[in-house]
Amino acid sequence: MTREAQHSQTGAARKRAPGRPKSRPDATERERITAQARALFLTAGYDGTTMDAVAGRCGISKRTLYRLFPGKAELFHEMVAEHRRQALALPRNPREETLDAALAAIFRLDDATGADEDRIAFLLLAIAEAERFPDIGRALRLEGVDPSRRLLAEWIGAQQEAGRLRSFPPEAAARMLLDMIFGGQARRFLGDHEWSREQRVAHAKLCIELFLAGMAR
Repeated sequence: MTREAQHSQTGAARKRAPGRPKSRPDATERERITAQARALFLTAGYDGTTMDAVAGRCGISKRTLYRLFPGKAELFHEMVAEHRRQALALPRNPREETLDAALAAIFRLDDATGADEDRIAFLLLAIAEAERFPDIGRALRLEGVDPSRRLLAEWIGAQQEAGRLRSFPPEAAARMLLDMIFGGQARRFLGDHEWSREQRVAHAKLCIELFLAGMAR
């Protein structure tokens, strides 16, 4: 066989040989790990969600996991941040919709996927465990409550600048609206009957109507 023929066969074999699977981008991998960790948290709680368990569930090495998340606290912070992004559609264009439609979209009242049940379960479990684990309380405040209030206050402020909402401290208005809408989820802690998805949406729409009755020009 000539050298040229050998070279041709070798090249063809290289093309046929399966290569190493392409690694996922870090952002994609972080998102996948966060979702798996969230599922573990919902079944095992914070104490039972170990980094070993997360690595095993994701099918990755602990070295890879610790490269992306230095510890469980950092991983939980990302879980809360992802929860906030799923629960509130912010930031958004301040002039793209009517005020009531915009607020319904911000609070995802038209989400028919059923994902809100999982979000509420995550939030209630996190609140219940926050007293035992300070890391949870910090994550809820730094990645959940504070950014949610700030982003909603920025949207309210933009509406005020556009003349669509009357003058009122945006931070206070954001806090009041968030308390009204999400306060209904605390019924479970008070021993009250748990609301259905339809009841929660109806409550949120009434909160938005009341908010705009006092704030809209």
